[in-house]
Amino acid sequence: MAERNSIRFLHRGSIVEVENFNPMTTLLDWLRIDARLTGSKEGCNEGDCGACTVAIGRLKAGKVVYEPVNACIQLLGMLDGAELVVVDDLAAGGDLHPVQQALVDHHGSQCGFCTPGFVMGLFTLYHSGKPVGDRNEVTDWLAGNLCRCTGYRPIVDAGMAACAGKPDDRYSKAMAATAKQLAAMADGADVFCGDENGFFASPASRDGLARLYARHPDATLVSGATDVGLWITKQLRNLPKIIHVGCIAGFDDVSETADGLTLGAGATYRDAHAALSRLDADIGEVVRRLGSRQVRAAGTIGGNIANGSPIGDTPPMLIALGAMIDLASAEGERSLKLEDFFIAYGKQDRKAGEFVSCIHVPRLKGGEQVRCYKISKRIDQDISAVLGAFKLGIDGDKVSAACIAYGGMAATPKRAAKTEAALAGASLAKPQSWQAAIDALGEDFSPLTDMRASSGYRLEAARGLLRKALTEIAGADSRQTRITGFREAGDERAA
Repeated sequence: MAERNSIRFLHRGSIVEVENFNPMTTLLDWLRIDARLTGSKEGCNEGDCGACTVAIGRLKAGKVVYEPVNACIQLLGMLDGAELVVVDDLAAGGDLHPVQQALVDHHGSQCGFCTPGFVMGLFTLYHSGKPVGDRNEVTDWLAGNLCRCTGYRPIVDAGMAACAGKPDDRYSKAMAATAKQLAAMADGADVFCGDENGFFASPASRDGLARLYARHPDATLVSGATDVGLWITKQLRNLPKIIHVGCIAGFDDVSETADGLTLGAGATYRDAHAALSRLDADIGEVVRRLGSRQVRAAGTIGGNIANGSPIGDTPPMLIALGAMIDLASAEGERSLKLEDFFIAYGKQDRKAGEFVSCIHVPRLKGGEQVRCYKISKRIDQDISAVLGAFKLGIDGDKVSAACIAYGGMAATPKRAAKTEAALAGASLAKPQSWQAAIDALGEDFSPLTDMRASSGYRLEAARGLLRKALTEIAGADSRQTRITGFREAGDERAA
């Protein structure tokens, strides 16, 4: 297999080649310090405020697709094979880009610090391929961009005005040429920048990853860097060996069959959202709220599992659905139940040199119903205090089987075994029969107190979520039980 000692990406129509860089270099630092492109701003430096948003273009099904990402936590090496578009690039010959002009026309900027991020977020919406006809589309797209002085109404007005039709800018006009350039850069080579003591590597295949990780089991695996990026910018960790898995052929595949769904570990939240939504509306709604558009474009399902966080949003839902995962290494592959992957806080059933390869999620069987709820201080783009996921088998009006998992209640995502047992045989028509299961949650969990919630709050919230799931499955209108993510009767989509 061919190997390159540099990364290559497209910027302003030309190929940029970078070698001999610190593997921990963020894209934002490279832009501001090395490239001297200072339009993108550093705000929170943890992927929350959006001031550093840039657009990354990649070929998907032969078409260039632009996604917003947070440059402050995106590593420079992750750009290999992509096109980079930053706010400094947009104006041409003294003429503003349509989204920039719309922000001027609608008075969408005051101090201007956040404006570059809004411009780039709207740039990706402008090129999303679908004219915007609803304010909610704009606000959902920009949920990861914060403004503390202008107010959001004029910014959303600008988005509505600029993104109401088909894109007509120099990027849309150059789309075919850009696609050709990106295709030409895709040489299928493994990237290895550095030496055996410190490097940024980006293997092109699963086998290449397995061989490299076997040689360097102490390396840090990076997919979207939505977590690892903060290890660098906030925890100031030293990560001399970084292996990026985002360029592995087929690692981001999403496939659906009659039996279920298979997700490559490198599938982003955006890649997997539609398929997960088809499994159940609640799952799609939790993924939509999981993070900003920038986070969902970069973060991956496999990464959310592999980092073993007790407050990751996808593991409890996947556990409740009965998901299996494949672990791969140079020694071969093995499969296990997702719930068995998590052993203790910070500890997973993963041997040296092993990595998460695939996630298999079965479809619901007849009589099974799912409910998933996320409790957080903000509706959008916030870390869960508690996440409850419930899959119940219903026979008549009786609960015949239950698989219940929570996040934020223990050191790992965990099933509520005693609660499940106590729920067996409960009648949906008799809420008093639910009480034993609701009480049993106190035996399954002794949650901690932290900045997001107290132990007592978490336990009461967990009990309330179980009662809500049973109430809805018993037939209650979700408009009476929710403030967002309503479910229409008999409809699998969240409104």
